[in-house]
Amino acid sequence: MTAEVVTLKLPRRVYEQIQQAAAKAQRPVNDVLVEAVTAVAPVAGVASRELRMSLAQMAYMNDAALWQAARSTVAPDQQQRLEALHHEQQRRPLTPKEQAEEQGLLALYRETILVRAQAAVLLKQRGYDIRDPEQFAPLA
Repeated sequence: MTAEVVTLKLPRRVYEQIQQAAAKAQRPVNDVLVEAVTAVAPVAGVASRELRMSLAQMAYMNDAALWQAARSTVAPDQQQRLEALHHEQQRRPLTPKEQAEEQGLLALYRETILVRAQAAVLLKQRGYDIRDPEQFAPLA
């Protein structure tokens, strides 16, 4: 992989926070910064500011927390409700209340997928083999 060198001026407080996070994760500051930028770049135009910030902060997580994020899923009752709304939508138009509920559940689903994907990217960058689907199965 080719790399570009970038000079970045950060406020002292931000740099100190990054240093602390890197020390806590026992990782080089450069790696933490690269992971944070990597987290935000692909979703810059499609995700909410809050989600982009959450994805960027994942670079500070330890490996166990990333594995937990990689295994996260939408709750079964929410999955079932979304499926029921989709089936209902095939039979008749949804009411405004049902449409709002469907949109909320779809947003939750998309965010969950983005979190899982970001966790997988970070784990791969840290040297883990993420090809095994068993590792991504939700923990019981």
